[in-house]
Amino acid sequence: MPATREDLMTRFKELGIETSTIEHERVFTVAESSKLDRELEGGHTKNLFVKDKKGRLFLVVALADATIDLKHLHKVIGAQGRVSFGNAELLEEVLGVTPGSVTPFALINDAGQRVTPVLDAAMMEYDTLNYHPLSNDATTSISREDLLVFVRACGHEPQILAVSAEAEASAEG
Repeated sequence: MPATREDLMTRFKELGIETSTIEHERVFTVAESSKLDRELEGGHTKNLFVKDKKGRLFLVVALADATIDLKHLHKVIGAQGRVSFGNAELLEEVLGVTPGSVTPFALINDAGQRVTPVLDAAMMEYDTLNYHPLSNDATTSISREDLLVFVRACGHEPQILAVSAEAEASAEG
């Protein structure tokens, strides 16, 4: 049984992680959630659940307006061949969430450590980051440092890579 929002909040408390959560109508796309930006400070995000030719799974987390070239993403994240989006069934099986609710907080459900979390370097420049708390009817704000604590507590070592065009430009400049 996948973790609930209450389970997630309990885990944050156990880890000493402070968060704040606001409720809102369900949002399924970055465009729909963009109206929330005025209510929340920090980096607003999108999450890509992808797999490579060998079946390796990746959760790529970046700023909502980041430009990510899917044709070249595999080279940056170390995937075998081009990546494609994981389907809804695989997403639910591995991360316990449905499309529209993808979040790095879903790593709480990846007991088998099947997913490699990839955090975009440009996103990690923000002090506060915003993600769905396992469902797309709320948004939880967390500090950048506490996000890393959480991901590691779930048994994953996050890769912080320049996956977006914005991060690549920042690294070059």
